[in-house]
Amino acid sequence: MIVAKRKPFEEIKEMLKGYKKVLTVGCGTCVAVCLAGGEKEVDVLNAELDMAMKLDGNPVDLGAATLERQCDREYLEALDETVKEYDAILSMACGAGIQFLAERYPEKPVFPAVDTTFIGVNQDVGWYEERCRSCSSCVLGFTGGVCPVTMCAKGLFNGPCGGTNKGKCEVSKDQPCAWQMIYERLKKQGRLDCILKIQPSPDWQNQTPRTVIQPGYKKTEGHAEEKKG
Repeated sequence: MIVAKRKPFEEIKEMLKGYKKVLTVGCGTCVAVCLAGGEKEVDVLNAELDMAMKLDGNPVDLGAATLERQCDREYLEALDETVKEYDAILSMACGAGIQFLAERYPEKPVFPAVDTTFIGVNQDVGWYEERCRSCSSCVLGFTGGVCPVTMCAKGLFNGPCGGTNKGKCEVSKDQPCAWQMIYERLKKQGRLDCILKIQPSPDWQNQTPRTVIQPGYKKTEGHAEEKKG
């Protein structure tokens, strides 16, 4: 699923300066599942904004709506009449949903309340890890289902590099070597010959898999290590 995290509160406030009526729109799919932009998060953000704006002497009339999906045009029609009553829209959807709102209501400013972060998996409540970077060159069939783009800090399609040490990546001792994992997986499947098949390499990316733990759901370091183990 697409994982997102809420933008810093002060950044959201700054975007809304000068607007007196703002409609905050949530999305009922990915961002709702990852606790960043569903109906609950819309209500929480509006409550925080309402209090902060009043304290600043700049009260804002805040509306709320949550669609099944913002990235699907058929669901946007439900907002057509409501949007007319507001000066601006604050979207809690991913970047695709925000763009669809902006296209449908070109006369209204549409602001993002979240940052789209990555395609990830749910490791625990509020804890999400990147597993796919949408590289358009999927090789999971040859790598035992271990993604070398997200799991390898260098994004190597043909590995390992010379920096692996006792199963760990040279970039971080906490990061397992992706190609060690690939080797072990393929060995169990009796498919080690797959490693010998050279795959065209994508653009190099110096990045280890990213993680989002939503505020209020952070666990202890020991708990995280236990989950990874």
